[in-house]
Amino acid sequence: MQIGIIGLPQTGKTTLFHALAGGEKAISAYSSGQLDIHTAVAAVPDGRVDQLSRIFQPKKTVYAQVTFADIAGLDKGISKKGLPGAFSNLLGQMDAFVQVVRAFDNPAVSHSEGSVNPLRDMALLDTEFMLQDLATVERRAERLTEGLKKGAFDREQGLKEKKLLELMKAALEEEKPLRDLDFSAEEIKLFKGYGFLSLKPVLVVVNTGDDRQGPEMIYNHQSSAMIYLSARLEKEISELSPEDARLFMEEYGITEMSRNRVLQLSYEILGLHSFFTVGEDEVRAWTLRQGATALEAAATVHSDLAKGFIRAEVVGFEELIELGGLVQVKNKGKLRLEGKDYVVRDGEIVHIRHSG
Repeated sequence: MQIGIIGLPQTGKTTLFHALAGGEKAISAYSSGQLDIHTAVAAVPDGRVDQLSRIFQPKKTVYAQVTFADIAGLDKGISKKGLPGAFSNLLGQMDAFVQVVRAFDNPAVSHSEGSVNPLRDMALLDTEFMLQDLATVERRAERLTEGLKKGAFDREQGLKEKKLLELMKAALEEEKPLRDLDFSAEEIKLFKGYGFLSLKPVLVVVNTGDDRQGPEMIYNHQSSAMIYLSARLEKEISELSPEDARLFMEEYGITEMSRNRVLQLSYEILGLHSFFTVGEDEVRAWTLRQGATALEAAATVHSDLAKGFIRAEVVGFEELIELGGLVQVKNKGKLRLEGKDYVVRDGEIVHIRHSG
């Protein structure tokens, strides 16, 4: 899972990037003039993993991982000038965006638009991405029309795609992001290769001052959420030792790092959750889409497990914790055997029985 952090210049998104990445070293993924992308892989904090590790005392504990990409400030009008091909492709490869908008006033750091206005900035970036998508839709529709005339496309499939493109064009011209349209999973898969930017889930981060307060706003779109935080405070906390971080948070009245909430909301807008594998060698959290089956969970662990799938041994996290371990779960007859079509729920411990 890769999440792109976007925003206008001087919004604090690079500060947020370092807060989310923690101690992970950033690497350069793309650089061209003023357009830069740096990435870092961060572990997703999960108290359930910590509890399982205390029970099983494994040699290794592995948390779910998220790749964050810090994307250089996107100025108004960038879509009119055109995004560089490689840069646009990298944006299209993101699974979601964290859109940072500035709600703090600092005379020493000027705003690219001349004033602090989070609502305006949210709309501005949305518009830039919709314009980019509109250009993509129009180019694809033109090629499709020509291809159908020449018989270069399967007619039934081509007409179906053309109808969807017309629907997308109408929505974009009405300044409606593509994620607000009710596409089926099959339809979304059809357009996945086009990298539509306004189709991707968005978490809006309102970067506030140290009081962590900001103007009341609504971001009423599908696959979207909003959170208020101070990127500066989050970064400072991420750089402290656990003890110093606790004292710092007490001083500012912070009960939980917003970093954790950002990760949780990212999972929610992407429709993801976690399941666990446990043992003496390793306790690990795996990322899985909500509604996925035991067979898909097996494939997430290793393709060979899916090929030789026999049964899944499953127990809920709370049940395992209550009983004290897998031995107790088995003794109480609480370990369930499920088939490949079983829908895995958040937090379940899953062991795959397989042949070969």
